[in-house]
Amino acid sequence: MRTRYYLGWFNDFFIEKLVVLLQEDITERKSIVMVSANPFLTGDDEVGATERSWLDQANIVFEEYHLIDYGVEKIEAQRLIENASVIFLLGGNTIELNELLVQYELMDLIKKSNAIVLGASAGAINMSAKWLCSKFTGYEVETSSIYTGIGIDDFSVLSHFDLENNLEKIQVELSPLSEVIDVYASNKDCAIRVKGDKIDIIGDVYLISNSKVQKLEETV
Repeated sequence: MRTRYYLGWFNDFFIEKLVVLLQEDITERKSIVMVSANPFLTGDDEVGATERSWLDQANIVFEEYHLIDYGVEKIEAQRLIENASVIFLLGGNTIELNELLVQYELMDLIKKSNAIVLGASAGAINMSAKWLCSKFTGYEVETSSIYTGIGIDDFSVLSHFDLENNLEKIQVELSPLSEVIDVYASNKDCAIRVKGDKIDIIGDVYLISNSKVQKLEETV
């Protein structure tokens, strides 16, 4: 049963509740493939360093570590995804990550993969079925638009956003999308774990559905 994690951002390390779940779920640790959300920064050792430090602190160590960016050939990137134990979509530039996934034809491969899939911030957003790109949600764009994500699950994610001070604006901005699919909105130090049909909530996560906002209870 494949498990996926939609992560916010962690200022220090994964919180203990999350570590316990990850330790339980990530049993195969041969190869982790990180997909860069700053894919033009090829050869930059800082890309993925924070996310890897979270895993290291949780004592989740792999035999092989790979990073997909534009310095990796498309066919090699696809091979890495197909052989991954864990796929980690990194934080960074949400639009650039989306474009990399499209250009390298990785979306379907990730969606069909049996690997555990993690996404942090921009990575979690791109795991969505659809996501909103607008000025309000932090993008330098003139007009709002809806992007298509990987769609592992049929909902949308707004990750790593200052919710508590912007709930009313979020409700208005995401109302049209929430009439089509549910939107899960979260900030820092939180996660949504989906295992089979079960959704676990860790930290402060809000559900926007049919234009209504509700804070979800933690399940872990």
